[in-house]
Amino acid sequence: MNVLDEFDTITAIATPFGTGGVGIIRISGEKAFEIIKKIFTNTHFEPNKFNHGWITDNNIKIDEVIVLPFFAPNSYTGEDVIEIHCHGGINILKNVLNLVLKCGARMAEKGEFTKRAFLNKKMDLSQAESVADIIHSKTSDFAKISVKNLSGVLKEKINSIKHEIFEVLSKITAAIDFPEEVKEPEYDYLINCFSKIISDIDNILKGAETSNIFRQGVTVTLAGKPNVGKSSVFNALLKTQRAIVTDIAGTTRDIITESLDLGIPVTLTDTAGIRKSGDNKAEDIGIEYSKQSLQEADLVLFIYDASEGFCNEDNEIKELLKNKKHILVANKSDLISHKDDNVIYVSAKNGVGIEELKQEIKNQVCLFEPENLEFVTNTRQQECLRKARNSLEQALLASKLNELQDLISIDVKSALLALDELTGELITDDILNNIFDNFCIGK
Repeated sequence: MNVLDEFDTITAIATPFGTGGVGIIRISGEKAFEIIKKIFTNTHFEPNKFNHGWITDNNIKIDEVIVLPFFAPNSYTGEDVIEIHCHGGINILKNVLNLVLKCGARMAEKGEFTKRAFLNKKMDLSQAESVADIIHSKTSDFAKISVKNLSGVLKEKINSIKHEIFEVLSKITAAIDFPEEVKEPEYDYLINCFSKIISDIDNILKGAETSNIFRQGVTVTLAGKPNVGKSSVFNALLKTQRAIVTDIAGTTRDIITESLDLGIPVTLTDTAGIRKSGDNKAEDIGIEYSKQSLQEADLVLFIYDASEGFCNEDNEIKELLKNKKHILVANKSDLISHKDDNVIYVSAKNGVGIEELKQEIKNQVCLFEPENLEFVTNTRQQECLRKARNSLEQALLASKLNELQDLISIDVKSALLALDELTGELITDDILNNIFDNFCIGK
């Protein structure tokens, strides 16, 4: 949809499909109240107050509902909005939705309610994107930190940085336009300003890697020779009997994956024990899959048998991991007394050390704990910040060389435009549509 198109009235089911206590249909647009008055038995609307009644179609009762009206501009989208709270059966919701469509609304596109909220300046683009993060968050921790952006933390910081850049640009521009009346700002002043702004951007970007991990998750693969208890550790981490465990070496022959919530989304992968090829073709294929999984993993849990100690076979496997981030895990720790440093000791049999291992996984892949992550950013925002930073680096270098300030102003303007793209003041239809295509219908 072209953002310049005149807004018509849109509708969608705003709750998940399925059986439930309540289902909500949302209507937004200038005809919202006109439509609801055609189908609702109680039309004495007051802002933000529930209205009880029936949805009817030609005097035939469809469902007993509660209607919540929001008058523009005091609504999520900034338009007139109606929420119809129906019983949660999917057929009831479809019947009411079809009735709303028949009365003049059209089906909303993905993310169109939030897109309208952005276009009506109810939120900036970073806040709008946080709505998608909250909806699609894979862990409770990421849902919590995504709320920071919805509350405007990133927006406020970016606006503060933009204000500082604009102040510098204004002084340079004034001196260029009125050279006889306005003195050029000192180069030391420019150097200090650009250095500070770059530092502010770096402060936002330092959480970029952790932000991406919280959003996308990591792959953690368990590796080791046969019969060291990889599948037992796998089950202990999941707190369920997901992988088959026996005393027979080579039980696991295929790749087994499960999701694990450690505050970050983890895809946990159990693999076949790695050893030299033998006569069992199925096991040999499994070993090749294991080696491939090691290369693709973000982190490897290299497991060995603590009761046997580190042997030559273990050393051969460790050689495969010399360029991979990994944690050395000694299983069957209940059978030994001596322990070495730089090793996580666990007993999958009785659960000892499993929580410590989970924490070490988080330590290896995350630079920040969720509560210490000041700013959450996505890849689009990070790219905008890096473009702004690069432009400011050029302006800083030029200032140190005392170059002409009208040339310096070009880089300063480029930095400002990059941040305008981040917040949405400067955005193309294609980029905007791509962002909101990742939303669900109804949000």
